[in-house]
Amino acid sequence: MSAFADRFSRQAAAYASFRPRYPDALFTWLASLAPGAVRAWDCATGNGQAATGLASRVDWVLATDASAPQLAHAQRLPNVHYLRMTAEAAALASGSVDVVTVAQALHWFDIPRFFAEVQRVLRPGGIVAAWCYSLIRIAPAIDRVIDHYYFETLRHAWAPERMLVDHGYRDVSFPFAEIAAPAMSIVASLTRDQVIGYLRTWSATRVLQEREGRDPVLDVAQAIAPVWPEAHAQLDVRWPLSFRVGRAA
Repeated sequence: MSAFADRFSRQAAAYASFRPRYPDALFTWLASLAPGAVRAWDCATGNGQAATGLASRVDWVLATDASAPQLAHAQRLPNVHYLRMTAEAAALASGSVDVVTVAQALHWFDIPRFFAEVQRVLRPGGIVAAWCYSLIRIAPAIDRVIDHYYFETLRHAWAPERMLVDHGYRDVSFPFAEIAAPAMSIVASLTRDQVIGYLRTWSATRVLQEREGRDPVLDVAQAIAPVWPEAHAQLDVRWPLSFRVGRAA
């Protein structure tokens, strides 16, 4: 993808409200790989979900995204600096950062060009971490409804790049000295309405909504209601994480 295809600006507010936050253990582990790290670049930051996790581990975070509406909804912290910028053309000096992160976004990039930029901006020995999360897991009866929505209802609405997420980025050519990541998941307690709100942030949901002129998530909400009858009751929700992590030469 050589040009920025804006799939998320329209739902930027919903993205800020319903997209999950990454576990603190993830950033503790990344910090252990780069002791003494001072500067980080969080690329395709969205609303800053990863940038804010990095902020307590380094002195300075540059959090970039090509979407101005996404950045407008980002959480502000004193040492997180937001800038509108594409992944493949970083306004950063060569060898100027210790850690580069990209959360749930690598599949949208021109990946070889992005990795060339990462190699340029990382200091020798610096860390690059790209991760994605797979389908939410709640309970078997609910999971079956969401799986049907993902694999069947949205089958022709997903962009081809989404397949990289389905494969946990295993198919991505990774030009760094790879580091094995521990098993990790995002875990949150959510209400039924929050899960429904999350499904509306999916890019394929918006595509199908525009294509058919209706909200396809209403059917999901109706199918889930009998097995999750109390809309405000919280259930534990898991998003298993997949990683590609490496060290620059």
